[in-house]
Amino acid sequence: MEPLEVVATAVWAMLPAYVPNNAAVLAGGGRPIDGGRTMGCRRLLGDGKTWRGTAVGWAAGVALALALNGVAPAASDALATDLPEFPIQAAVAVPLGAMLGDIGASFLKRRTGRERGAPFLGVDQLDFVVGALLLTVIVAPGWFADTFALPVLAAVVVLTPVLHVATNGIAYALGLKDEPW
Repeated sequence: MEPLEVVATAVWAMLPAYVPNNAAVLAGGGRPIDGGRTMGCRRLLGDGKTWRGTAVGWAAGVALALALNGVAPAASDALATDLPEFPIQAAVAVPLGAMLGDIGASFLKRRTGRERGAPFLGVDQLDFVVGALLLTVIVAPGWFADTFALPVLAAVVVLTPVLHVATNGIAYALGLKDEPW
């Protein structure tokens, strides 16, 4: 694979994982998933993880994956590369895995004494990637194997933190987030 093809495939395949957490923030509020329950003296997840945000984020990711399928042929022609289309299993798994990865990171943050919004280097940038990839390899293993060759996985791991920091900085500057990470 040529470098442009690797980067295009990595970004394209991960777009439905990149969007859900942003959509969840825009959904705002709702009932916390943990219902206020605690483990020890700390909340399981906190007020930032809500049923509405999770549902909206997941739905936005699925909608994006399906929309990408509609433009994949034209985008592939424009970029002179073969961009992957999302079978329904992958269209559902990628964004759901991203949301579950983010929820898992919140659980880890609470267990390590971090409050909502506190930075957790590495985890904050890759939690949703790990969740998306793990669920996808379980639910759509053939698509995963065809799409995420080693160079594409490496590009995802390198590009995602850069994109994550940039988009969070923009959201912070626009007043959509309380912290820039």
